[in-house]
Formats: sequence, structure tokens, C-alpha cells
Amino acid sequence: MLQYVIAGLVLGGIYAIASAGLVVTYQSAGILNFAFGALAYALARFYYYLNTQQHWPILPAAVLAILVAGPALGVAMYLALFRRLRLARPLIKVVATIGISVAVPPATTLIFGNGTILSAPGLAPQPVRVFRFLGVPVTMDQIIVYACVATIVVVGALVLRYSDVGLRVRAMVDSPAMTALSGANPESISIGVWAVSTALAGLAGVLAAPIIGLDPGDFTLLMVAAFAAVIAARLRNLTIAVAVGLLMGIVLELVPYFLTASNSLTADIQSSVPFLFTAIFLIFFMVRGIGADESEGVGGALDRAIMPQGDTPAVTSGGQPASPLGWQPSVLAFVGLCVVPLFLSAFWVGLIGEGTSLGIILLSFTLVTGEGGMIWLCQATFAGIGGVAAAQLAVNHGWPVMAAVVGGGLIALPFGVVIGFLTISFGDLYVALVTLTFGLLFDDLVFAQQTFANYGIGVNVHLPTFASSPRGFAYLALAVFAVVSLLIVNLRRSTTGLALNAARWSPAATKTMGISVLKTKLVVAGFAALVAGIGGAMFALSLGSALPSNYSTLGGLVWLAVLVTLGIRSNMAALIAGLSATLLAGIALVYLPSAFGQVTPILFGLGAIQVAKYPNGLMTENARRVRWALDKLLAAWGSRREPPEAGRSPGAGYGPEPGLAVRVAGATAAAGREFP
Repeated sequence: MLQYVIAGLVLGGIYAIASAGLVVTYQSAGILNFAFGALAYALARFYYYLNTQQHWPILPAAVLAILVAGPALGVAMYLALFRRLRLARPLIKVVATIGISVAVPPATTLIFGNGTILSAPGLAPQPVRVFRFLGVPVTMDQIIVYACVATIVVVGALVLRYSDVGLRVRAMVDSPAMTALSGANPESISIGVWAVSTALAGLAGVLAAPIIGLDPGDFTLLMVAAFAAVIAARLRNLTIAVAVGLLMGIVLELVPYFLTASNSLTADIQSSVPFLFTAIFLIFFMVRGIGADESEGVGGALDRAIMPQGDTPAVTSGGQPASPLGWQPSVLAFVGLCVVPLFLSAFWVGLIGEGTSLGIILLSFTLVTGEGGMIWLCQATFAGIGGVAAAQLAVNHGWPVMAAVVGGGLIALPFGVVIGFLTISFGDLYVALVTLTFGLLFDDLVFAQQTFANYGIGVNVHLPTFASSPRGFAYLALAVFAVVSLLIVNLRRSTTGLALNAARWSPAATKTMGISVLKTKLVVAGFAALVAGIGGAMFALSLGSALPSNYSTLGGLVWLAVLVTLGIRSNMAALIAGLSATLLAGIALVYLPSAFGQVTPILFGLGAIQVAKYPNGLMTENARRVRWALDKLLAAWGSRREPPEAGRSPGAGYGPEPGLAVRVAGATAAAGREFP
């Protein structure tokens, strides 16, 4: 058993280092860095380039990659992005960091190449020396991990608790404005924190590379697993985060000791240990009634009052219309799109059908996040449930294809209701982490089963006879998208939609009107899961196979990033986002060299980062500009309108708008007729 414990402490040490970096940035900046794994991969790949490909000695390669490039990258990201996000809404913070995680790995591949790396070096000289402790072999790489963890814990605790620097960092947690009044420079403190955090990402990446290899997906999963320790620490306690990270690594290595090592179920359980830790701690918090005020550590009223107006995040989740131009341009654009398949070849028409099916899935994000205000990161999982369920119903149970599509959506619906019931009481960031954990657990424990995966080929499904051609399926997908869009528009105009709008503005004010926020959000949660399931089934039809890997949770994060870039509350943005994902990939495949296949995710990632500047999305921002230009033309006829500032919807203010209470009261009163 001691051998398993020692091995577990190595992986646990890497979890501990990662969780320490995540806690430090959240404590000081209020940002949970979803890009931590991508940054760790990039810096580890840079170290590999220096040490293995350029034959640098270990020490200078490690110093340049971890202690120079890491902090420099952290400072650059802070100055370019993170300093704008401190008081932004949780959705904007999550999507901006997801944008970095999407863009960094393909950018790293473009820089260093995409050759297969069979083994990656650590910080120990080759060949790695082996020692014996109580009869158990211990490698020099393992000893270095132990030393790094011990150093981080001791130095971190001493600096944060007893040094002047630690005092200033802890002051930043409460209020940068008050910190500035005391003579400290909050900007310098934040730069230092991000430099240290990114250096920790580089250290974790270099230490993890010999264990997991140099694959960006594995790094992302490793760092997502570290979220379990961060959740146990309630996002702030560094000591608890490190301790839970170590414990998690030990438990993970002990699983094959107590279970049959060669059993596939054992491997599934082992990979799910971090996510089970997350579930256990969240259930514990729920039972004990322990909450977390996510506004702590992100500034107080004084900070919001004195922040320069250009840096203040717009309030975009309230009652603004989905499109400032109205519904007519969207209808005209949709009609124009329906004409396009008549003039394209089967290849491009097939991509339109595939992109439209993806757009239906993205409409579920529009519902749950745009209308419901809930940051759910598992919509791809619901789409996968609908896709694999529809395939099983059509192939193994003889259902008609379109009936199987609806059946897949209905099977996904209760999953959405249950997740909604369990998470609505949590804060936004906890909801994001819970749904991410659910999706990853589903990937590991359910979608990995051969009944659905079928050894990597999935379950083949066939198009319905009335839409058996690419053009026929494209029009079928457009018709389904139109029906779902009309249902969403009807929801927005219904009393349920008014209640959702009120709850999105102010849950407390909504409750005072006698409206159940829980019931209201459960309605949209179930509807969103239904739409995701139907979209997932249509996506399977477009591909000809229901393959679970097409619905990976991490892939769903890319979908969310693309949609938020364009506009989370716009139905047309969902369609354009879906078409962009497929058509741009087709253009890169047909017209560009293979190396440019990495360009599309880079563009999507950079676009997602733009939400820091345009929180409403690029489509909404452009529509706002067009609307202002039209109003300016009409000004000669006596209609005067001042141009709103960049990043703000017409008539929207920073913070609660004038008359907000009146609007909320009206919306909640109307909704109260439905939810007494």
C-alpha cells in the first residue's frame, strides 16, 4: 500500500500546486481561471522545446519556461484582459478564461509543431535516479514534486500571513479602492499575483508532463480535476485546497489497490475520483446549508463607484431585447439562408445541415444562460443524451427516426430538471463547476460504455426517407430550428418569460412579489435540456452516427464560447455560431494547408475573449451601432438620440438602470398571475 500512497502523493502534489494557483487568483481577482490547464500545457511544451528539441540543460530551460515565460505570460494576460474583468459578471469571467483555454493549445501547436511526443522530461536529470524509502522505490522526479509542494505551502503561508506583501494581497481581497487609499498600488499587486499564478501553472505543467504526457486535452482534464480541491476550499482557503489535492491523489492511486486493476470499471472509477470529490463536497455544503458569497473578494461599493466608466462591465443580463433591431432582420436573414442550399454542392449543403443542427443545441444555451441566467457547462452532455438515446430508439427499438429524435429530447428533459433543482440554490460560479463536474462524470461513466461508444464508431443512424439527401436534411434542420426559435420567442413574451426576466434582474425582488424563482427556473431548465436533446439527435443524424465523443463536455465549452461571442440571448446568433463552427472548418479543410486547421479554434478563442469589451456579444453590439446610425438619420425628422457608449445596449446604464424597480415590479406582477 505504501507504494500506492507515495505514487498518489505525486499526482496529489500536482493537484495541490494547481489548486494553489487557482485559489490565489480567485482570492485576489475574483476570477476562477478556467485557462489554467491550457497555460500549463503551453509552458510545459515550451520547456520540452528548450530541453529536448534545443538540448538546453534542465536548469536554464526550467528557469526560462517557468520563472520567466510564465510570469511574463501572466502579466501580459492581466494587462490585456483580466484587469477588465474584476467586476464583470460571472458569465463574462468564465467565458473569457474559456476563450483563452480554447486559443492557447492550437496556438502552441502552430508555434512548436504537432509532432507526436511519446515521453516528456521532468526536472530530474536523465536517467532519473531511483531511491528507496522503507523498501519502496522513489524517483528523483517524485522527490522534486514533494519538495515543490512543501515549498509552496510553507512559503505561501508565511508570505500571506506574516509579510507586508501578504497583508496587501489580503487587503486586495476586500477592496482595491481601500488598498489604494492606504498607499499601496492595487495594479502592482494584481500584476504580481497573476505572475505568480502563471508561474505555478508552468511548474504544474512541467511536473505533470512525465506522468500524463504532452496532450492539451489531458492537461485540461488534470486541471479541471484540481477544481475539486478548490471547491473544498470554498474558493479561498489555500491550506484546505492543498490538503484536499494531496488526499485526492492518494485516493485515486489506491483505487486499483482495493479493486481489480485490470477491470475497465476500475479505470472508469479511477478517472472519476476528482469529480466524485467535487460531488461529495457540494452535497456536504448543501446539506449543511453552507453557501459562498461570490461577491466577496471582488471589490465593494466604493470600487464600483470610482471605477472608470469605460472599465465598468455592462449589465447585459437584464431586460434588454435579444436584438436591438427587432425581429425583421432575423427573419430576412433566415429566409436568405433557406435559399443558399439551392446553389451549393452536396458537401457544403451537408455542412449547413450539420451547422444548423449544432445551432439547435446552442439554442439550449440561449435558454438556460441567456434567459435563465444560469451558467451551465453541461449542455453538450444533454445533447449527447438526446443523440445516443435517439440512436438506440431508432436502431434497436424500431422507432421512426423523427419520433426517436423527439424521444431523445424527452429523455434528456428530466436530467435538466434534476440538475436545475440541485444547483439553483448555489451561486453562479458553483453552478458552473457543478454542471462541469456532472458533464465530465457522464463522459467517464456513461458515454464510455461500449453500448454507446461501440469501440469508437458509435451507433449508425440513417436520415428519414423524406429528407434522405443533404439538401433535404438541411431544410429539415432549418425547419426544426425555426420551430424551436418560435417556441423561445413565445417563452420570452409569456408570463413565465417575464418572471425569468425579473429573476435575472433581481431574485430577491422577484421573491418579494410571491413568485417562485425555483419553479420559474426549473421550467427553463427542463425546456433547455429538451432542446439540447433534440439538437443532439439532429446532430447525430447530420453526422450519420451517434458517437459520444462528439458531445464531449470540454467541446461544449467551445460551443458556449462561440455563442457568447456573438450574443447569448439571440436566436440568430445561435444559428450563425453553429454554421460558423462547421463552415469555417470546411473552408480550412478544402482551401487552406493542414497547419491552418488550428486557426479556427484560435479565432473562436480570441472572439470569446472579446466578451470583456462587448458583454452583449458582437452581433448585439453591431446591431446597436446600426440602430444608432438609423436613429441618427431620422434625427433630421425631429427624433434625437444620443449614441450609447461601446459595450452598452441602447438605454442601458452601468449598474441598475433608472426605473429598474418599476420594470421588475411590472414583470413580477404579471408573472405572479401564473406563479401565485
